[in-house]
Amino acid sequence: MALYRIDGDVDALAAPVMVGAFDGWIDAAGAATSTANHLAQGGDTVVSFDSDILNDYRSRRPVLDVIDGVLTHIAWPQIEIKRRHVGGRDLLVLIGPEPDFRWRELGDDIAELALKLGVIEWVSLGAIPAATPHTRATPVFATASTEGLLHGDEEKGPQGLLRVPSAALSSVEMAVSGVGIPCAGFYAQVPHYVGGPFASGAIALVEAVERHLGVTVGLGSLPEDAMAQRQRLDLAVEADPATREYLEQLESTAPEDRVPSGDELAQEIERFLRGETQD
Repeated sequence: MALYRIDGDVDALAAPVMVGAFDGWIDAAGAATSTANHLAQGGDTVVSFDSDILNDYRSRRPVLDVIDGVLTHIAWPQIEIKRRHVGGRDLLVLIGPEPDFRWRELGDDIAELALKLGVIEWVSLGAIPAATPHTRATPVFATASTEGLLHGDEEKGPQGLLRVPSAALSSVEMAVSGVGIPCAGFYAQVPHYVGGPFASGAIALVEAVERHLGVTVGLGSLPEDAMAQRQRLDLAVEADPATREYLEQLESTAPEDRVPSGDELAQEIERFLRGETQD
């Protein structure tokens, strides 16, 4: 029995591309899921997945509303696909909490669904903590399952072996690639000292998707959000000489067009995990 059900109109799709992002792992500062939500804005839910099977509710608890002492509503974590028509083609945006269980089965089901819907390309979205300053445009590196899939201005990286804990989204992408659908991925490098939402990372990913697919989605309120966050971060840095000195070091050693090596990325992820464990 499939882990999904089709809830909406998936007929007559125009050059459909499936874009995926899960919150949790490889979603630093929520940049990837913010991008996916932005891409799906105004779209209709066309596919939903069985949350009871995929999620551990004790690690990701549903949200309960209690009004005047009465239990009124539970919002269950949902994994779903939304359909949005943009620039003459359909975006099928997979979004939700990273599933706890049945990763391989989920990948097989999504690959089967992608074939059924005539999906011509898969795009993964991610964000990782990196030694990059918030005063620069957010760097984005790309991955591709086949040569020639990336455009000339999309730099594939990192080079060499990078061995890190896998995300559920990566297992889904490999299943989709395994049935012959070309797959690309775009990963924003978010300053590792940013803990909350980081709109600049979402802007970088939205623009990367627009360039890659040749569509215009628009940025909506993201630039205003990014400016407000930039101002808050600037004030925090200015108030602490040690932080200001550290930021200057980052600015001097991290040119905007540089893609980090696999070793550098692994070190940043390990540093992030150590901090997360300590917290």
